[in-house]
Amino acid sequence: MSHDLSTPDPEAPQTIPVPRESRPPAWVWKEMLRGNQRFVAGEPRHPRQDVERRAELAAEQKPLAALFGCSDSRLAAEIIFDLGLGDLFVVRNAGQVIADSIIGSLEYGVAVLGVKLILVLGHDECGAVKAAIQSQAPGAERLPPHIEHLIEPIIPAVRRIVGQQPDGRVLVDPSSTDALAVGREHLRDTVAELLQRSPLIADAVATGELAVVGANYRLSDGTVMSDVILGIDPPQLSPYRSEHERTHSPLQSVASADASDEESSTPSPAPLH
Repeated sequence: MSHDLSTPDPEAPQTIPVPRESRPPAWVWKEMLRGNQRFVAGEPRHPRQDVERRAELAAEQKPLAALFGCSDSRLAAEIIFDLGLGDLFVVRNAGQVIADSIIGSLEYGVAVLGVKLILVLGHDECGAVKAAIQSQAPGAERLPPHIEHLIEPIIPAVRRIVGQQPDGRVLVDPSSTDALAVGREHLRDTVAELLQRSPLIADAVATGELAVVGANYRLSDGTVMSDVILGIDPPQLSPYRSEHERTHSPLQSVASADASDEESSTPSPAPLH
């Protein structure tokens, strides 16, 4: 029986006496969702943030998950998931855009630290997404070179969401461009590129050792909404995606390939009860 991992079970136990290195990706994701649920409800527990925990981590770290997210100051990873010191291996840059340093850091998290899940976390009202949209408007002023380079990977998402005119041109009007849709499309691009450029991460997902989740954080209420889940149950693509997005996003081919691999190789971890 398949479970909706986007909706934590309030009756599920909050603590399971299983060594961290043995906890499957599905367990890790559910724990993160439970923590986010507590944060949204205003009932955080602030676990593992005491002096004893600090001393315990002095010799080594064994994080549950890696989080690759935007640098936005409103996305404080351990706070929004109500986690503690040493629980998350966090990698961030503005707009959560893939770079060699990002891939290397996440591969370190998987190969050396043994994380069971990589969460790619976007959010609404993203300044990098807005800058990418503005940069494509007719007559837009040039941005500083490093910022231009930073937002370049977001531009394909802008152009796909806006779409082509009958003459083949893409005319971007920032005032009418759906920044939320661009952000979601960029999130999927980011997940797809991560799997395409890192055989280490893709292989770990294929063998069931790792899950990769793409999710968006809502600033207004603090809720984390999953958009794509690979490596837990069948690959899941968000139900709020349009038909065009479901069939044209680069992530669709990645999800299809992941599904084929799972059918022909090691099955995914069993759902938690």
